[in-house]
Amino acid sequence: MAVKLDEVDLILLRELQEDADRTNVDLARLVGLSPAGTLNRVRRLKESGVVRRITARLDPAKAGFPLQVYVSVTLARHEPRASKGFEDAVRAMPQIISADWVAGEIDVMLLVVARDVAELQQVLVRLSTRGAQRLTTLLRLEELKPASPLPVAPR
Repeated sequence: MAVKLDEVDLILLRELQEDADRTNVDLARLVGLSPAGTLNRVRRLKESGVVRRITARLDPAKAGFPLQVYVSVTLARHEPRASKGFEDAVRAMPQIISADWVAGEIDVMLLVVARDVAELQQVLVRLSTRGAQRLTTLLRLEELKPASPLPVAPR
Protein backbone atom coordinates (compact mmCIF):
# COMPACT_ATOMS: atom_id res chain seq x y z
CA MET A 1 0.00 0.00 0.00
CA ALA A 2 1.38 3.40 -0.96
CA VAL A 3 2.25 5.88 1.75
CA LYS A 4 0.56 9.29 1.53
CA LEU A 5 3.21 11.80 0.44
CA ASP A 6 2.91 15.56 0.21
CA GLU A 7 4.92 17.93 -1.97
CA VAL A 8 7.68 18.37 0.65
CA ASP A 9 8.04 14.57 0.93
CA LEU A 10 8.34 14.28 -2.85
CA ILE A 11 11.04 16.97 -2.98
CA LEU A 12 12.95 15.21 -0.18
CA LEU A 13 12.69 11.88 -2.01
CA ARG A 14 13.94 13.38 -5.29
CA GLU A 15 16.85 15.08 -3.55
CA LEU A 16 17.80 12.01 -1.51
CA GLN A 17 17.74 9.86 -4.66
CA GLU A 18 20.00 12.33 -6.42
CA ASP A 19 22.47 12.70 -3.54
CA ALA A 20 21.85 10.80 -0.31
CA ASP A 21 25.10 12.19 1.10
CA ARG A 22 23.56 15.66 1.47
CA THR A 23 23.48 17.15 4.95
CA ASN A 24 20.22 17.64 6.77
CA VAL A 25 20.85 21.41 6.76
CA ASP A 26 21.16 21.37 2.95
CA LEU A 27 17.94 19.37 2.64
CA ALA A 28 16.16 21.78 5.01
CA ARG A 29 17.25 24.72 2.89
CA LEU A 30 15.96 23.01 -0.27
CA VAL A 31 12.49 22.27 1.13
CA GLY A 32 12.09 25.39 3.25
CA LEU A 33 11.75 23.65 6.62
CA SER A 34 13.79 23.81 9.80
CA PRO A 35 16.56 21.22 10.15
CA ALA A 36 14.56 19.53 12.94
CA GLY A 37 11.42 19.43 10.79
CA THR A 38 13.39 18.03 7.87
CA LEU A 39 15.03 15.39 10.05
CA ASN A 40 11.59 14.30 11.30
CA ARG A 41 10.30 14.07 7.71
CA VAL A 42 13.26 11.96 6.57
CA ARG A 43 12.94 9.76 9.68
CA ARG A 44 9.22 9.24 8.92
CA LEU A 45 10.04 8.33 5.30
CA LYS A 46 12.52 5.72 6.57
CA GLU A 47 10.18 4.31 9.22
CA SER A 48 7.32 4.02 6.72
CA GLY A 49 9.55 2.02 4.37
CA VAL A 50 9.40 4.51 1.49
CA VAL A 51 13.16 4.99 1.99
CA ARG A 52 14.44 1.46 2.51
CA ARG A 53 18.05 2.41 3.15
CA ILE A 54 20.70 4.86 2.14
CA THR A 55 23.77 3.27 0.56
CA ALA A 56 26.75 4.02 -1.66
CA ARG A 57 26.61 2.76 -5.25
CA LEU A 58 29.91 1.11 -6.17
CA ASP A 59 31.43 0.44 -9.58
CA PRO A 60 31.72 -3.39 -9.67
CA ALA A 61 34.70 -3.50 -12.05
CA LYS A 62 36.67 -0.89 -10.09
CA ALA A 63 35.84 -2.71 -6.85
CA GLY A 64 37.40 -5.92 -8.21
CA PHE A 65 34.44 -7.67 -9.86
CA PRO A 66 35.05 -7.51 -13.62
CA LEU A 67 32.45 -10.20 -14.37
CA GLN A 68 28.82 -9.17 -14.08
CA VAL A 69 26.36 -11.76 -15.28
CA TYR A 70 22.59 -11.96 -15.46
CA VAL A 71 21.41 -15.47 -14.64
CA SER A 72 17.89 -16.63 -15.40
CA VAL A 73 16.79 -19.60 -13.33
CA THR A 74 14.09 -22.19 -13.85
CA LEU A 75 13.45 -24.25 -10.72
CA ALA A 76 13.09 -28.00 -10.81
CA ARG A 77 10.28 -27.96 -8.22
CA HIS A 78 7.87 -25.24 -7.16
CA GLU A 79 6.54 -26.39 -3.82
CA PRO A 80 7.14 -24.00 -0.87
CA ARG A 81 9.89 -26.06 0.78
CA ALA A 82 11.98 -26.25 -2.41
CA SER A 83 11.44 -22.56 -3.19
CA LYS A 84 12.45 -21.61 0.36
CA GLY A 85 15.63 -23.69 0.13
CA PHE A 86 16.59 -22.03 -3.12
CA GLU A 87 15.77 -18.58 -1.71
CA ASP A 88 17.92 -19.23 1.38
CA ALA A 89 20.85 -20.29 -0.81
CA VAL A 90 20.53 -17.16 -2.97
CA ARG A 91 20.41 -14.89 0.10
CA ALA A 92 23.55 -16.57 1.48
CA MET A 93 25.69 -15.92 -1.61
CA PRO A 94 27.31 -12.47 -1.52
CA GLN A 95 28.13 -12.67 -5.23
CA ILE A 96 24.39 -12.45 -5.99
CA ILE A 97 23.77 -8.73 -5.68
CA SER A 98 20.20 -8.72 -6.98
CA ALA A 99 17.53 -11.39 -7.16
CA ASP A 100 13.90 -11.22 -8.25
CA TRP A 101 11.09 -13.75 -8.50
CA VAL A 102 9.57 -13.23 -11.95
CA ALA A 103 6.61 -14.50 -13.95
CA GLY A 104 6.96 -16.01 -17.40
CA GLU A 105 9.20 -18.69 -18.82
CA ILE A 106 11.66 -18.45 -15.93
CA ASP A 107 11.25 -18.28 -12.17
CA VAL A 108 14.11 -16.08 -10.95
CA MET A 109 16.38 -13.41 -12.41
CA LEU A 110 19.73 -12.84 -10.70
CA LEU A 111 22.58 -10.37 -11.09
CA VAL A 112 25.86 -12.03 -10.15
CA VAL A 113 29.30 -10.47 -9.77
CA ALA A 114 32.54 -12.44 -9.77
CA ARG A 115 36.27 -11.81 -9.62
CA ASP A 116 36.93 -14.47 -12.27
CA VAL A 117 35.35 -17.34 -14.18
CA ALA A 118 36.17 -19.84 -11.44
CA GLU A 119 34.20 -17.82 -8.88
CA LEU A 120 31.28 -17.53 -11.30
CA GLN A 121 31.36 -21.29 -11.86
CA GLN A 122 31.21 -21.89 -8.09
CA VAL A 123 28.07 -19.75 -7.88
CA LEU A 124 26.43 -21.55 -10.80
CA VAL A 125 27.25 -24.99 -9.37
CA ARG A 126 25.84 -24.00 -5.99
CA LEU A 127 22.63 -22.76 -7.63
CA SER A 128 22.27 -25.99 -9.58
CA THR A 129 22.60 -28.05 -6.39
CA ARG A 130 19.97 -25.92 -4.60
CA GLY A 131 17.08 -26.60 -6.93
CA ALA A 132 17.85 -24.82 -10.18
CA GLN A 133 16.91 -27.04 -13.11
CA ARG A 134 18.01 -24.65 -15.84
CA LEU A 135 20.45 -21.73 -15.66
CA THR A 136 20.96 -19.30 -18.51
CA THR A 137 23.76 -16.77 -18.23
CA LEU A 138 24.02 -13.44 -20.00
CA LEU A 139 27.32 -11.57 -19.75
CA ARG A 140 26.79 -7.90 -18.95
CA LEU A 141 29.02 -5.98 -21.33
CA GLU A 142 28.39 -2.35 -20.47
CA GLU A 143 25.92 -0.28 -18.50
CA LEU A 144 23.44 1.30 -20.89
CA LYS A 145 21.52 3.23 -18.25
CA PRO A 146 22.29 3.20 -14.54
CA ALA A 147 19.60 2.41 -12.02
CA SER A 148 17.55 5.58 -12.10
CA PRO A 149 15.67 7.38 -9.36
CA LEU A 150 11.95 6.74 -9.16
CA PRO A 151 10.14 9.53 -11.02
CA VAL A 152 8.45 10.88 -7.89
CA ALA A 153 6.46 14.01 -8.61
CA PRO A 154 3.15 15.48 -7.55
CA ARG A 155 0.15 14.26 -9.55
